[in-house]
This record gives sequence, structure tokens and C-alpha cells, in this order.
Amino acid sequence: MNFELTSSQTEVLETFREFARKKIAPRAAHIDESEEYPRDLFNEMGRMGFLGLPIPEEYGGSGADFVTASLISEEFGKISGGFALSFGAHAYLCAYNMYSLANEAQRQKYLPRLCSGECLGAFALTEPGSGSDSTNLATTAVRKGGDYILNGGKIFITNGSIADIFLVYARTPRGAHSWGVSAFIVEKKFPGFSVGRDIPKIGTKGSPLSELIFNNCRVPVENLLGREGHGVAYMLKGLDIERALLSGLAVGAAQAAFKFALNYAKERRQFGRPIASFQLVQEMLAQMATEIEAARLLVRQACWMLDQKMDITKQASCAKLFCAQMAVRVTQTAMQVLGGYGYCKEFPVERFWRDAALIGIGGGTSEIQKLIIARELIKERPRKVMIAA
Repeated sequence: MNFELTSSQTEVLETFREFARKKIAPRAAHIDESEEYPRDLFNEMGRMGFLGLPIPEEYGGSGADFVTASLISEEFGKISGGFALSFGAHAYLCAYNMYSLANEAQRQKYLPRLCSGECLGAFALTEPGSGSDSTNLATTAVRKGGDYILNGGKIFITNGSIADIFLVYARTPRGAHSWGVSAFIVEKKFPGFSVGRDIPKIGTKGSPLSELIFNNCRVPVENLLGREGHGVAYMLKGLDIERALLSGLAVGAAQAAFKFALNYAKERRQFGRPIASFQLVQEMLAQMATEIEAARLLVRQACWMLDQKMDITKQASCAKLFCAQMAVRVTQTAMQVLGGYGYCKEFPVERFWRDAALIGIGGGTSEIQKLIIARELIKERPRKVMIAA
């Protein structure tokens, strides 16, 4: 791995950083307080080419690599976890997964609209009875003539109430060589599709979390993504990408909280001197900085491997597990450095702490990541171990 960013990566990062500083940061607190999704900023990001980062230019994307995507996720996490979450659900879980599975006709029909910001996307997998057990879907899709008829419901769907296009997983008849799960492109205007309630949450506000309802929803056969019954393989690959990039958001939230705590510790005086001069506070700052650096490297490794077309299942889960735990520790420690001010909404650290709490749940809980890592370790070819007599 070469840790030096390319000129292209640097250019994209600096462009986004300037946009985020001028346009998103001044509204971050309001987005959290009002819980309103900033569609105008989303549209502007479409005009600037950020909504289709890893999608080829021929479909309206920017053709960027996943290391670049991880840099953007980290920058986003420093400012607004809610807006960042909705962006990721649109750009990666919906648009990029759709690109990787779609045929040419589907790409031409849907990707330009997603990349430009004309349409907002969502990824619909989780159900009331299937969270960690993502293959145990109750939503069904039965083919009748030129349509699939979908029945069932989804829950905890990011962008659910504001999206125009959904990538939906549902159960189809199980074949000899398939799990009986398939992926579909569903538009909100399709008959039989509706949105239920938005679910209140403690963090990542401004990014709606919704219920979806499929009541004899008619989806054209041509909206089947990939092969019928092979959706589990597609789903698992998509979750690897989600975990790698969601980890970048965690790094950003932790970095922002740490920077705020560091500056505060330098300025806050107690007993006649800055609290940064106290050894226990120094220990807290050193621990936070070290964990952030380690987390960033795990994310960068997973995304670099993704760019090399390598399997990242273990690396994505390692990154997500560590980054989720790190972000909660760091943001909570930052609150402790601030003392009473850390518990007040006048300062942004408590918001980063609330946003960080999601990382260990969304995209597969930390407990599931441990199981995945263990499974991948056991699958690896064993090395010869020399045992001393």
C-alpha cells in the first residue's frame, strides 16, 4: 500500500472539504435539531459529481476509487453524521450496488438519475423479523406474467420516506443452487408500494429511518437485478462495501470530537494551568489519537483492497468492529474532557457521541462482525507451527 494520496484523490478531497466547510457545517446543528433532510444540499452534491463517486462516467458518475470514497465518508463524519448516513445509503448501498448488479438497460435507465440527484436512493433489506439474520426474509416476490408481486414489509430503512428508487431484497422460490433471495429495483410510484412511519432515533438525525410496505406491489420483470435466487451473494458483497465505508464515518466523528477536546484542553484552565498539562488528561488525549490512527488505517486497507478487486469480508468486518468501538470510546472520552460542557447541546461533542452509537448496530452489529471475523479466520489455510520439544 502507498499511503500518499494521488493528485486525483487529493483534488476530490479538497473540493469536498471546501463544500462541506461552506455549505454543510453551518447547517449541521440545525439538521440535527430539526431532523430535516437537506435536499437542496443533496442536489448540489449531484451537480458537483459526488453522488456517483465510484460509478463510471458513462453512467453519470465520477469514476472515483473506494479509497477516495472512504476519504469523503471520513470528512462527512466530521460534520454531519445524519447527512453522511443518507448520502452513503444513496451513493453506495443503492447506486453502486445497483451498478454492480444491473444490466446495461437498467444502468442507462436508473444510474444517471441517481448520480445527478434527480432521484434519491435507498437500500431495503432489514425486516421486523430479520435483522442480523439477513437471509431469513419474510417479504416475498412471486412472478405473475410480466411482473413480480411483492408482499411484506421492511423496517429501519435509511432514506425510506424520502427516496424515489429502492434496491429491495425479497424471497423468491429456492432453487437447487440458490438461497431463494432476489434483488429488485422498486420505484416509489409502483402500485402497491407505500411508506409507513418514520422511526424516531437518538442520533444521525436528519436522515429518516422508515418502514416500507409492499401490498401486492407490482414490479416489472425487467427490474430483477442479476439472477433470480442469487441475491444472498449480492447482498453479502454489498454489506462488505457498506461496512468499509460506514467505518470511515466513525473515524470522522471520532476525529472531530477529539479535535474539539484537544483544543478545549489547551484553553481550559484549572488550578492555574491548562488541563492539557495534567498527566491524566494527556493520557486520554494520547489514547484517543492512537485509536483514531489505527481505525483510519483499517478503513484505508479495506478500501484499498476493494480497489484491487480483492475479497474484503474479513477486513471490512475488522474495520467496522474496531471503528464502531473506537468511535464510542473516543467521543465519550472527549465528552469527559469537556466535563459539564460535554453533556450540553451547546457543544457538538454530544452530537458526535450520539451519531457514533449507530456504527456498532447498522450494517451488522458488532457481535455479528466478531462471528464473521472468526469464520473467516477458521477458513484460512493454516500455517505450520513449530512447537519446541
